Amino acid sequence: MITFPNAKINLGLYITEKRPDGYHNLVSCFYPVGVQDVLEILPAEELDLTIKGLPIDTPIQENLCYRTYQLLAQDFNLSAVRIILLKNIPMGAGLGGGSADVAFLIKMLNEYFNLHLSTLQMQNYASRLGSDCAFFIENKPKICLAKGDVFMPTSLNLQGKKIVVVYPNFAISTAEAYKGVKPTPLDFDLREKLEKSPIQEWKYWLKNQFEEHLFEKYPILAEIKSNLYAQGALYASMTGSGSAVYGIFENFPAQISFSKSFWVWQGELY
Repeated sequence: MITFPNAKINLGLYITEKRPDGYHNLVSCFYPVGVQDVLEILPAEELDLTIKGLPIDTPIQENLCYRTYQLLAQDFNLSAVRIILLKNIPMGAGLGGGSADVAFLIKMLNEYFNLHLSTLQMQNYASRLGSDCAFFIENKPKICLAKGDVFMPTSLNLQGKKIVVVYPNFAISTAEAYKGVKPTPLDFDLREKLEKSPIQEWKYWLKNQFEEHLFEKYPILAEIKSNLYAQGALYASMTGSGSAVYGIFENFPAQISFSKSFWVWQGELY
């Protein structure tokens, strides 16, 4: 069985308060994008995880896919499988690739072993492995609240718009990103503004709150954002806690111009 976990971008990201449990409450719109990992499960004599593509430094037993299987195995009598992950989505980029792998593996295991888990049950398992993992169970545009694991539907539809994602080949950890942020209550309805405002106007009000201090620390991120606007982006922003920066276009730019050392992906939104 094979599936293709996809990334997401954040349309706005506001850190509204620090929680008693040490996490932060946020408000953001998560929107799926087409860059994908590849995930396969096969029968096996014993549990095995093989990782290909981009290197992952984490020990196998600490890998999110390994932990996902183990989590479900605590509640269900799962036979051994071989999990093969082809990693294409950069890590530490704010694209949610690891979280997508978790959610898509839960959905695969649910089908493979006929577990009959509901969407809510799968979301609950996913939430135990990461704050934004549950989003990828339904994998549809959502307004995300709390730790990123409480969802509201949105009618926002960017289908047909083009997107360019630029990753400058360095990661930013979640801890580093949150260390410099100042929680601030949000004084407007993000869903309403996204649904009613033309995308060309988003640059005047839609913010990723992490940009303020991360752009100061990593000026190249601000340069990438400016470059995307110079190439005709309707809206550009850092996604998540970085370090990937994306631009949304009406049409693909005639010539993508970034350092050859950067990872650049372009596709159509759906």
